[in-house]
Amino acid sequence: MVEPRLQALIDQDYPRFSDAEFARRRRALGDVMARHGCDCVLVCGENRAGTGVQWLTGWPTTTEAIVLFAPGERDVMHVEWYNHWPLARRIASDADVRWGEHQGARKTLAELRRRGARRVGMIGPLAWAKIRALAESVDLVDLNAEYPWLRMRKSDEEIDWMRIGAYFSDLGIAALQRDARPGMTERELGNLVERAYVGLGGTTLIHYIGVNSMSAPALCVPPQIHSNRRIAAGDMLFAELTAFFCQDSPGQVLRTFAVQSEPSPLFRALHATAEAAFDAICGVLRHGVTVAEILEASALIEAAGFTVYDDVVHGFGGGYWPPIIGSRSRPGPAALDMTLEANMTVVVQPNVITPDQKAGVQVGELVRVTASGFERLHQAPRGFLPIA
Repeated sequence: MVEPRLQALIDQDYPRFSDAEFARRRRALGDVMARHGCDCVLVCGENRAGTGVQWLTGWPTTTEAIVLFAPGERDVMHVEWYNHWPLARRIASDADVRWGEHQGARKTLAELRRRGARRVGMIGPLAWAKIRALAESVDLVDLNAEYPWLRMRKSDEEIDWMRIGAYFSDLGIAALQRDARPGMTERELGNLVERAYVGLGGTTLIHYIGVNSMSAPALCVPPQIHSNRRIAAGDMLFAELTAFFCQDSPGQVLRTFAVQSEPSPLFRALHATAEAAFDAICGVLRHGVTVAEILEASALIEAAGFTVYDDVVHGFGGGYWPPIIGSRSRPGPAALDMTLEANMTVVVQPNVITPDQKAGVQVGELVRVTASGFERLHQAPRGFLPIA
């Protein structure tokens, strides 16, 4: 269960962040704009991609949305399609929401000309032809490198919303443990997960679910697309789940299950190593911790003779953010010299596998970095969970 104050948010028709929270975001974006000498900023999204529009206005981009932002002025947002316009006006109530008429970039450009804007920042995805049309008339400044820092530094209110996403994600784990049975396919398992929270207001980002034989293993990481493979007694099942609250406030939880059997010695060793690595990494988390310290804490994975496939730690919430950390035997995408700050949220997920990539486990969850340590946002039980 969630606290009554969070349940009150879930119970709203269209939950909305407070005016103070939106004001905080606008100040932060205004600071970015000023640093880059821009007259205004365009925040864009297309085909359900790009989280900036929702962060700024509350509207989760459907087909297309382009928001013109300038401090002290009301946002102008052009949206598609026409039948999406009424709901966009309701949800993004503080913006002047207009139908884009299938020419949203040109209409935005007309508004830029009306304001006399010459140097314009841009955040989010937009088709190349639309970017080119804008760039022919104004000096576009790519601010996408600034956006992760706007999202990585969470407010307390944002973290409260993520507690709800974590709650929904935990319900998916509980459904797998309670209702999964031999004979079910991976597709049916995915259906179990979604039925756990969709009726309560949650939506799905991912539910990666894999099944592997513990006696003849051949899979080290859950596939991103469900197969028709059926689970059987003696299998292990592993899952990575992320449910959203209001499309943009997620949890993320990773767990491993034994199907009507005890874990085999190999899988027990993999899981014990992963749990130890989770505890070791969380043991160093705090405001000011460095990537190097986190990487060092993961070294017990290799010391046990194992490796990893997935990232061991990554930022999360509004996107997949730095720090993205691998391990000594499977480095991350690039060395990153950064320190974590209080109220950043990261997923710690030491998905330990065998070097031959035939067996692996999923362990971990989203946590909040605090001034002196970390806070769990999930309540799903830990351990090698049984499926009866």
